[in-house]
Amino acid sequence: MPRLANTRSGREQLTWTGTRSRNRCPSMRRGTCSISRCRIRFRSPEVRPSTLPLAELQTLGGTAMRAAVLEAPNTPLLVKDLVQDEPQYGEVRVRMGAAGICASDHHIMEGTAAFPLPSVLGHEGAGTVEEVGPGVTSLKPGDRCILSFVTPCGQCPTCRRGQPQLCDLHQATGSRLLDGTVRLHDDSGREIYQMGKLGVFGEHVVTAQQACFPIPDQVPMEVAALIGCSVTTGVGAVINQPTARAGMTVAVIGAGGVGLNAIQGAKMLNASKIIAVDIHDHKLEFARKFGATDTVNARNVNAAAAVVELSNGGVDFAFDTFGSDVTANQVFESLGKGGTGVIVGLAPTEAVGSFDLVDMVRKQKTMVGSYYGSASPHRTFEVLVDAYVNGRIQIDHIVQRKYPLDEINEAFQALERGEDGRGVIVYD
Repeated sequence: MPRLANTRSGREQLTWTGTRSRNRCPSMRRGTCSISRCRIRFRSPEVRPSTLPLAELQTLGGTAMRAAVLEAPNTPLLVKDLVQDEPQYGEVRVRMGAAGICASDHHIMEGTAAFPLPSVLGHEGAGTVEEVGPGVTSLKPGDRCILSFVTPCGQCPTCRRGQPQLCDLHQATGSRLLDGTVRLHDDSGREIYQMGKLGVFGEHVVTAQQACFPIPDQVPMEVAALIGCSVTTGVGAVINQPTARAGMTVAVIGAGGVGLNAIQGAKMLNASKIIAVDIHDHKLEFARKFGATDTVNARNVNAAAAVVELSNGGVDFAFDTFGSDVTANQVFESLGKGGTGVIVGLAPTEAVGSFDLVDMVRKQKTMVGSYYGSASPHRTFEVLVDAYVNGRIQIDHIVQRKYPLDEINEAFQALERGEDGRGVIVYD
């Protein structure tokens, strides 16, 4: 199990606890570790955080780029010049094509989700490989790709048991790359973190090759970007549930980008009833275009009671795509006997759910979480790209507005207003 620790010199160091194993540790496989337990140290001068001025950084191989930086919660994003280090072993530089505006970014901006700052936010994106570092074998310059906001190491116990979306090393290193360092700095040399090891609200991204999934030319960048988060998170949460089946009844709480795709996932599995729940009539009407058979405005009625009535006793599956204690409880109360509630949306850090435990037992209800589609992101990407190319899923119509990077704060204001679908940042 990896963990971050401080060395005597005060620098962070990633330590892999457990037995020594060359196959489990990326550092050992590259021959950079020589101690009794596998540790990734900041040995290479190319990846140490720089304290040089912008001009000097560029002369040493850094690349200037523009990005939207969050300096502090409840402040606007600042579009500014940064310096990006060159790709290291196993890494690539991607020129961004499109980036989606997601509520998870907004939670960080509001300070309701803990996150290291300053950071380049954005985790839903797609682009074109521009440069590859040493050791890259799966990509070449010119490849178009979806970016995954989880970079699986492929070697930790969780990856090895087939759950790369929950990779131990990815979680332990947070908003740093897998070697424990960053690739972005400002003109004072200060480290800038990358959300999801990406930071797609910038013109370029340096990330690990395994975060990139190649796509065909017929998939537009805006569509590919949404597959990178909202489509995979929503559709995957439904189709990757082991007991999901044709004819099931479904409720989806929240008709935003993820919710619309959960609705599409239920439609792909031929659910007999798909009930969309939201507090905006226009979003509920929009949800019908993606497969909702019934709608409930939670501002006007008891949402769970309405779902139970519409489904004759409660649904087989209910999905919370918004993320709050209120919506989690609505999911639980909407379930029928033997039903499964799935928490998909990330709630604020302090949110805690509470359920009627007697009701859970007597009706054999199940509550589970779903992260990044409940499966390998690349596996779900493959399914969704095929579904899009063959016309089995709508994604183009989810994109309702496009913005240049300089208008990113306006894009988040539209998200706050509850506008339909998804806003997308497009790059030249």
